[in-house]
Amino acid sequence: MLGAVIGFAARRITHRASDVTLSFAAGVSIASAVMGLILPSIEFGGKMGIIVCIIGVFAGALAVNLLDLATPFAHKFLGLDGMDSPERTGRILVFVMAIAIHNLPEGIAAGVGFGSGDAEMGMFIALGIAIQNIPEGMIIIAPMLSAGISPCRTLLTALATGLVEVVGTFIGYYAVSLARIILPFSLAFAGGTMLYVASHDMIPETHSHGNERAATYSLLFGFCLMLFFSTL
Repeated sequence: MLGAVIGFAARRITHRASDVTLSFAAGVSIASAVMGLILPSIEFGGKMGIIVCIIGVFAGALAVNLLDLATPFAHKFLGLDGMDSPERTGRILVFVMAIAIHNLPEGIAAGVGFGSGDAEMGMFIALGIAIQNIPEGMIIIAPMLSAGISPCRTLLTALATGLVEVVGTFIGYYAVSLARIILPFSLAFAGGTMLYVASHDMIPETHSHGNERAATYSLLFGFCLMLFFSTL
């Protein structure tokens, strides 16, 4: 929610700024997928970690394809029927849904940390996720507003994507043994959704209006920022 509030400060932006912002989001997404989801998936998976991770990544990508079928319902809920650019709006909605999906295993990871009895580890995981979630909250605001979604519905949507993580935390806390089994796959699954959306939707969108150079550097900045947060 903190990130979402910050995102509202720059809600009136030009098309060039929108491309730069969305490209920054792509950089954040790629770094989050690799550093925060895929690498931990391999680590938690043990001997079969790499196999489980690869399966999870492709499963996540396929799941995003299925999410495309749900975008008409999201259009109706968000009051976007009849918009002039339904394809671009659909891409943004898929991106927001991917953010929500990837928050679930992050919540599970935090819940497992606390549920295992090691409060210090749980707090460390939760703090790292919280720092990472601030720019993630920021990056979904401007694209949704530029697509014509009302500020109230944009804020509620941002809140909903965050609440998914709360659900995951309770799952991880109250079902530690089960969560440890499903965590490697769910982390990789979420990473696959993020990588797919960044490659299939976000980067092509930001590189189709003559702002390729600025968008590329914005992506690198977003990637390095999340790299810094992950290392911190």
